[in-house]
Amino acid sequence: MASTSRIEANKVVCYAHPDAPLIEDYRAGDMICSECGLVVGDRVIDVGSEWRTFSNEKSGVDPSRVGGPENPLLSGGDLSTIIGPGRGDASFDSFGVSKYQNRRNISSTDRALINAFREINTMADRINLPKTIVDRANNLFKQVHDGKNLKGRANDAIASACLYIACRQEGVPRTFKEICAVSKISKKEIGRCFKLILKALETSVDLITTADFMSRFCSNLGLPNSVQRAATHIARKAGELDIVSGRSPISVAAAAIYMASQASEDKRSQKDIGDIAGVADVTIRQSYKLMYPFAAKLFPEDFKFAIPIEFLPQM
Repeated sequence: MASTSRIEANKVVCYAHPDAPLIEDYRAGDMICSECGLVVGDRVIDVGSEWRTFSNEKSGVDPSRVGGPENPLLSGGDLSTIIGPGRGDASFDSFGVSKYQNRRNISSTDRALINAFREINTMADRINLPKTIVDRANNLFKQVHDGKNLKGRANDAIASACLYIACRQEGVPRTFKEICAVSKISKKEIGRCFKLILKALETSVDLITTADFMSRFCSNLGLPNSVQRAATHIARKAGELDIVSGRSPISVAAAAIYMASQASEDKRSQKDIGDIAGVADVTIRQSYKLMYPFAAKLFPEDFKFAIPIEFLPQM
């Protein structure tokens, strides 16, 4: 029996009318030639929705696909069946207990991972972190959990530390206080887990610099680009001249922003900057005191001063 179709450049066509468009019969799964009606392909897989959806339905749930996305970090690829909550009388026994339980079907390992991934995702949403950082944090938590390196530490603390490390490794570092603000764990505990994870996984993170925080701090303070550029230049120059050795890059960035803003029209107080940077007013003052005597050398040459440089606040 002669073949009813042939394949040209990975495309199924009718042997008698190769240029004719094919009609797909979704119900039967057939590909039919529009010229002669010949069935040139059968049992075609339908890649459409499992059931119909209507645009005026606003249930909040998209039924176009069935089941959640595959998660390779879970055993079995997260392809297990999850029983939905029962609403009818048949879902409960005479004592009011649900007849169908999911907990028996999910291992304790997967349950711990799911809870940790949910916590990481929640924290990332609160500080607007992208999915790439969430994925890296999930992978870090999976490695730590599988290696059983941090026994006795709370999973929430490990998850917070993994998110902090992921931010550092992706080049968008956040401070411990920023992670602590969206977590239920103390700053000290997150710091301990951070050191233990780096040691256990034999990984490292790049050193943070003032430039890592400058644009975000200035943006949150509503400062113009001219002040941001000046603050960046001040912080970099202070580091080159070894004026602020031993000081935290966050406190140096905050002091540089304070100095640049006080010399411009857009002034910001130490308290405003401290609230955004997460450092105390006294910490900003200490770094500013070190930088003030060298102010003339720190500002960029093209900076437009709103006040003479000698009128900058003295601490």
